[in-house]
This record gives sequence, C-alpha cells and structure tokens, in this order.
Amino acid sequence: MQSQTRTFSVIFHLRKAGAVEEKLPIYARVTIDGQRMEQSVKQKINPEDWNDRRGLAKPKSEEFKILNRYLEQVRSALVECYREMSVAKKVITIESFKRAYFGEDDNEFTLCKLANYHNQDMKDSICWGTLKNYFTTQKYLQKYLKERLHVSDIGLKELNYKFVTGFEYYLRTFKPVDHQKPLANNGVMKHMERFRKMVNVALKNEWMDKDPFKAYKPKFTKYERGFLSAEELQTIELKEFPIERLTFVKDLFIFSCYTGLAYTDAVSLTPDNMVRGIDGDYWLITHRQKTGTSVKIPLLPKALELIERYRKNPKSLADGTLFPKISNQRLNGYLKEVAAVCGIDKNLTFHLARHTFATTVTLSNGVPIESVSKMLGHTKITTTQVYAKVIERKLSDDMRQLKQKLSGKVGKEVKDIGKS
Repeated sequence: MQSQTRTFSVIFHLRKAGAVEEKLPIYARVTIDGQRMEQSVKQKINPEDWNDRRGLAKPKSEEFKILNRYLEQVRSALVECYREMSVAKKVITIESFKRAYFGEDDNEFTLCKLANYHNQDMKDSICWGTLKNYFTTQKYLQKYLKERLHVSDIGLKELNYKFVTGFEYYLRTFKPVDHQKPLANNGVMKHMERFRKMVNVALKNEWMDKDPFKAYKPKFTKYERGFLSAEELQTIELKEFPIERLTFVKDLFIFSCYTGLAYTDAVSLTPDNMVRGIDGDYWLITHRQKTGTSVKIPLLPKALELIERYRKNPKSLADGTLFPKISNQRLNGYLKEVAAVCGIDKNLTFHLARHTFATTVTLSNGVPIESVSKMLGHTKITTTQVYAKVIERKLSDDMRQLKQKLSGKVGKEVKDIGKS
C-alpha cells in the first residue's frame, strides 16, 4: 500500500435527502483519506429493514439475504480496484479511483475495467435482478483470470477465441465449495451471453479491434416450456387448503395464470395499476421490471375476483400493493406443497403460471398470438412463439370442425349433382 494513502473504506448507507417514498435508496460511500465518493447501487429498502451499524439489510428474509450478497459483490469490486491501484503504485485520490473504477483512468482498457464500466452503465436500464447476474458473471471472470491464467487482469486487445473457449470450459468444470450446484449447460451459456454483451460494449466504443466471439457459437439445450393443462389448472383452482399461506400462494399463482404476469410484476402491483380500459372494464397497465416494456392486460373475471379478495388485506394495505408481499423463494417452495396436495406431477414454479396463461388460457382458446405477445410484454413476436404449443385437445377440436365443414361441403355437392 502506498505511503501517501492512509485510509480506505467502503460502507453502504441510506440516502434520506429528497426522499419522498417510504423506501430509501442505498448508496455505496467510498472514503479515501477523508475524501468521499458516493455511488447509487440502484436498490431501495425500508429503513426498518436496514441495519445502520453493519451497513447491510437485516437478513430476516431470503430477499434481504440476496440483497446483502449483491452489496458484498459491489464492495468486492471496489476493494479490488483499490488493491490493483496500490499494487501498480499509482497515486490514489478519490478522483483517480473513480476514473479507475469506471475504466477511464488511461488508454489501457482491460477486462476488469470493462466489466465495471458495463455494470455501472447498465444499472439504470435493467432491473436489479438482471444486474445481479452480471455481477456474478464478473465474479466468474475474475476467478478465471486468477485461478487459470494466474493474472489479476488482462488487456482487451489480448482477448481472443482461445480466451472465450477457455472461460467456457472453466465454467463447465467449476466446482462450488458452498451449497450451490455446478452450472448446467444453459447456466454456462447465460454467463457466456453476458460476457459477450460486455465485449460488444467495448467493440462499439472501439476499445477493441477484433471480436473474440466471431467464431463462437452458443449451444443452448432446448427444453419444452412446461405449462398446466386446463384440467390441471381447474384442479388447483378448486382445491381448498386449510393452511392460509398455501391458499394465498395458490391464489397468487392462479392470478398469474389469468394475467401472464411474472413474479416481480405481480407482487409489485398497486391500485394505480388498475384502470378502466377503452371497453369500460378494468385493465392492468404496468411495466415489466425485467425489460421496462409497457404491459396492458384486460382483466379476466377470475383475476379481478382475486384482486378484490386481497386488495384490502392488512398486509396489502401496509405495502400499498394489490397482494401481500412474499419472496420468490418462499413462494416457489410453497408451490411444491400445492402440487403435491393436488397430485400434479410437474415442477410447479411461479413462472409456470406465465406459460399456462400463454398456452392453456389464451392461445388454446383462439386468442391471436399478436395479442398474447402484447399482454406478455414481449418486444418480438418470435419470443412469444416458444409458447405457441399445440395442445392435443385443441388440435383435435380444430380438426373436428374442419371435418364438419368438409363433410357439409361434400354433402351439398352430392345434393347438387343429384338435382342436375
């Protein structure tokens, strides 16, 4: 460490100035020799859920544990940047640190600087769940550099096809030491996709001359998108549970089956999202948190019934939402119980409800795929086409109608021939 630099610290705190909402934004405060730099981490939290002394969320739910892991990733990236500047014997001030962290300190662009730049540049345009995944990819890139290449960083001009395929092999053979499972093929491919997007930023900014991904072809394993049949959906709808938490989880799942909303969007709904549509009926108008795409959904009677059931729930009123809040992990855990009680031998997750809306509720009942695409918040019709499954009974019904039309047409022709 340099002699002229005496102190360095990173703490997280809530910024109260100018806040008009109950939740306050979380900021990272970097202090170097008494000079401060503050950076938003694009997260908000209620003050009662925040531990001021530790500078972290109170780990009383899985949601807050995930938030704390994300904050530690941000802290690690800041500390690593400081360490690299110290090792390189650079003069460290708050301004030089800021330039180094955002990849602006000199003309030497490196992979770690690119990852920092990309993730900070993206923080206002994507939801934090997606941003968290980019930080995880960044963590794997840092591990690959240290464990396989025995370096702390690498210049962007040194990235080539060998580096790309080497990183893929590292991901495939990586053995976690904690409770996590090894990465499956599609998990590896998602990291490679995110790495490629980082490289694309460098190419667009002309920080690189050649694309190391030019000859690289991702190899995703194609899986059939699961969904519930009409009979399975009805089984869950009609099932009554003596346990309140299972009843609520069942109802929230059914709500998604009739609206197509993803977990984050469903639990974030507020009364302001319910408006009268051009037909005079209630619609849900919101934005997908994952993509920011506008979503407009005419409410089916079942969905409206469930909203009315929970909108005045004390927990809903306290949160200002249409439904009480519940973490995604707990929700999916309880859905396993729902599936077992209902005798449904499928991996019942909340996202399965979105698939069910697309297939069983809408497409199978003749709703045009263009309308389904709009309600799902897709920007491309090709994204919706993966949901366009042909259910056997629907296919049978369509062919039966065709047979009737054809037989009627043939019968009329025979009669006309007889008359002649």
